Order: sequence, then C-alpha cells, then structure tokens
Amino acid sequence: MSWRIEYASPAVERALAELPSGMAAKYLHLTDLMLEFGANLGMPHTRAMSDGLFELRVKGHEGIARIFYCTLVGKRIVVLHSFIKKSQKTPAKEIKIAKRRMAEVKGNESR
Repeated sequence: MSWRIEYASPAVERALAELPSGMAAKYLHLTDLMLEFGANLGMPHTRAMSDGLFELRVKGHEGIARIFYCTLVGKRIVVLHSFIKKSQKTPAKEIKIAKRRMAEVKGNESR
C-alpha cells in the first residue's frame, strides 16, 4: 500500500494552489517524494514539531513556506495548514491553527 495525501479542507487545498510558482514546484516535488517514501523525509525537507504534527519545509526563489501535516492510519498524510514565512521563527499562531485542525481530523477519524 502506498502513501496518500489528503487535505483537511478545500480552503487548505486552495491556499496551496495559490503558492508562488517556485514554491509550488518545490511543494509538488516534495509531495511526490512523500508519496513514494513516506511522511518523514527528514531534514531539510520535513521536521517533526510535536504531538504528531510535522512541517514540510518549502523553499523557492520567492521565499519560504511551511506546510503542516499529520499522518493517519492507512498511510494517509493530511495537509492541515500552510503559510509563507516572514520571520525566522514560526509564529505560534500558525502552529496553533495546525494543531486545532489536527485535533479535528484525528477526532473525525476515530468516529
């Protein structure tokens, strides 16, 4: 069974579709790798945050984006949230959004 990528909502999918072209190309390349090799590609591509939350680290000539995701049973990767970084440190607000969506996704899975 191979890995599968899902989106927490249509809004998340739309936000990714609106990434600048260089970042979008890098995102597509990294997701191809994730589909083949799994959710944890290791640094510098992916990083475990906490409590099952991961970040995909996307760098393009336009800047840097972070895409948060989690994994579910059955080799499912669920993309939760994305944003374009404007500072060195990931803002707590962005992590909070991703954790809230992860709780929703994992709560829906157990039903």
